[in-house]
Amino acid sequence: MDITEARQLWQPEPGWLNTASYGLPPQPAWDALQATLQDWRSGRTSWEGWDLATQRARESFARLVGVDAADVTVGAQVSQLLAPVAAAIPDGASVVVPEEEFTSNLFPWLVQADRGVRVSTVPASKLADSIAADTDVVAFSLVQSATGEIAAYEEIVRAARSVGALVVVDATQACGWLPFDASWADVVAVGAYKWLMSPRGTGFAYLSPVAQERLRPHAAGWYAGEDVHSSYYGPPLRLAKSARRFDISPAWFSWIATAPTLELVEEIGVGAIHDHDVALANRFLEGLGQRPGDSAIVTVDVPGAEERLEAAGVRAAVRAGRVRASFHLYNTERDVDLALDALAG
Repeated sequence: MDITEARQLWQPEPGWLNTASYGLPPQPAWDALQATLQDWRSGRTSWEGWDLATQRARESFARLVGVDAADVTVGAQVSQLLAPVAAAIPDGASVVVPEEEFTSNLFPWLVQADRGVRVSTVPASKLADSIAADTDVVAFSLVQSATGEIAAYEEIVRAARSVGALVVVDATQACGWLPFDASWADVVAVGAYKWLMSPRGTGFAYLSPVAQERLRPHAAGWYAGEDVHSSYYGPPLRLAKSARRFDISPAWFSWIATAPTLELVEEIGVGAIHDHDVALANRFLEGLGQRPGDSAIVTVDVPGAEERLEAAGVRAAVRAGRVRASFHLYNTERDVDLALDALAG
């Protein structure tokens, strides 16, 4: 399915340039969610059928990022998925994080301070060079939320491996438009409600086999059991041997819409989405007389930009004092030109 054909499955109002805040659902996901809500309202079915969407989504995510589904855990948000990782690092560990890192991949490390964990923040562009012999963890976003800057993923991983540091990646602002291989890292967490265009409350984490051995499933409950239907009551502890032992019980309705959306992203292809998104971002930059870039997220500093865009019906965001525009597969050149006309005015 090409981008033009796929775009018919979305119904955005012109001027939505804020996928970096939340993505818009395709029609198959919307329809599946509405049908399920009707079932819930009338009590016409049991929950087991709803839960099938969780495994479908897990498997689709695994294919998108090039890992085994057995190494993927599901959860609700990035900080929750990273909490057991941060809890597992040794007392006195040294963690290096970019200065502008979104706090879901910063606060989990900072709250370990009472154990002597030290967190150093450095410019994102100098992250690889800041990894030293005593670094235990390097944690970073693959694409920075505030600026759209793409991390030097391979270079950072290579530097981390040279000193035996754990590599922890927040790919929330990348997954869905930027092709990448999650298996390079030890941990890759993704909130699905942005570029994966899913409901708020679904997330994934790739946990390498080595990482899984280091972690304790602090939130383990019935859904983390080897057989969830035999894990409702009583001992002994009988957790899944795969990364499912780190799962939390899913918010079913959110997963109902997540599964078909990820499968649609697979069908379209992340490579094709990347080329479309970056082309629109560069049309926007070039229209403002700026150099083209390599990201679907761009920031601009134009006097009165926020007010001008709002008056024209363009929905963007303001981050770190600059207007942030983000472009995804349902956007068109018309959206770009609407924003450019507003800023030119």
